[in-house]
Amino acid sequence: MANAGSGSLATLLFLVLFPAALHKGAAQDPVVSQNLVTDNVSVVEGDTAIISCRVKNNDDSVIQLLNPNRQTIYFRDMRPLKDSRFQLVNFSDNELRVSLSNVSLSDEGRYVCQLYTDPPQEAYADITVLIPPGNPIIEARDEVLSEGNETEMTCSAMSSKPAAAIRWMKGDKELPGKPKVQLTYDKMYTVTSRLTFTVNKEDDGMPVICIVDHPAVKDFRAQKYLEVQYKPEVKIAVRFPQGLTREGENLELTCQAKGKPQPHRVNWLKVDDDVPSHAIIAGADLYIENLNKSYNGTYRCVASNSLGESYDDYILYVYDAPTTTPSPTTAIITTSSITSTSSPRANQDTAPSTEPAAHDSRAGEGAPRTVDHAVIGGVVAVVVFAMLCLLIVLGRYFARHKGTYFTHEAKGADDAADADTAIINAEGGHTNSDEKKEYYI
Repeated sequence: MANAGSGSLATLLFLVLFPAALHKGAAQDPVVSQNLVTDNVSVVEGDTAIISCRVKNNDDSVIQLLNPNRQTIYFRDMRPLKDSRFQLVNFSDNELRVSLSNVSLSDEGRYVCQLYTDPPQEAYADITVLIPPGNPIIEARDEVLSEGNETEMTCSAMSSKPAAAIRWMKGDKELPGKPKVQLTYDKMYTVTSRLTFTVNKEDDGMPVICIVDHPAVKDFRAQKYLEVQYKPEVKIAVRFPQGLTREGENLELTCQAKGKPQPHRVNWLKVDDDVPSHAIIAGADLYIENLNKSYNGTYRCVASNSLGESYDDYILYVYDAPTTTPSPTTAIITTSSITSTSSPRANQDTAPSTEPAAHDSRAGEGAPRTVDHAVIGGVVAVVVFAMLCLLIVLGRYFARHKGTYFTHEAKGADDAADADTAIINAEGGHTNSDEKKEYYI
């Protein structure tokens, strides 16, 4: 029994002292591993790491695994180290594979695979322990924002290894942040990212997301929804009529106002004048009966909340009441029709307009007809001008080309023997006076 105890003690001393002697010899004469290979390992804290020592073309040499303190974990298939977290996964002539469960930060370091050859060979497996950060914490400087203001948010990822990376998203758009990394006393990293941006009314209800990138975790994020207040948005809708506004008809307008907070006051007014006395204003609605041309002008809806006020304009132009007229039968009637139809166009050009985007009761059906009348009027003007030009040319032509007359009243003068006889013959005192003839060319 004593011999058995002595044998066990000798074996233990051999397992402890012989690797140290090998390490001393290796330190004096380092040899690059040729046949022994292993791999680095990254493992999340609390998970299991696998260390594999593999030999190519092994000649029955002994394989053992040492921890970062050069203590033997496994010698062949025996485990001298009293740490039950190390377990043998596979042992053969070509491989020694060991698992380490419930890994902690203290297990991080360089593990050594040794092959007892002459000289001995070593290969190194670095175990890196990954520690995920805690849940990201997102904080905002302002809980409620106003349109156009600048705000600031921070996101923190604490106690991780290695340091985490933080990204920002507003909706589907990525925004740049300013990160700051701090190393804590326990060799952990805390990362804080600061985001500054300006908000507008479209950002109301928009999520701002802090995304943490770390090799130990995936899709780690926190988000906060924006609350943005803004001035009212105002739009005037025409309920009636759907086409042109004509005398004798009714007009109904509705003011659609949206804001945050909701507009608390909606007012109707007429620009540069008073609203007709019989107009009915009921909240956001304006109702005017029996329209006439004295109601023409710009009607404005104004909505306000605690952030300010906004307005929208509607330009009212009242047309004549529709009448039934016979179809034109002569050119004179047609010209007259063109003139009378185009007169509202002239009034339209002089009607007041204060807002380019304002609603205009003159738009719609009247515009195409006005364009057609203008075209017809232009054609008629061209035709009249052409006729006047033709008359002027003909007048000048006839003025310059007068008729030429030829007679035989002086025919006897050509045959007279002297001047007296010629005068007598020219005055018609000869027998041939009844033969006078006149030609016109």
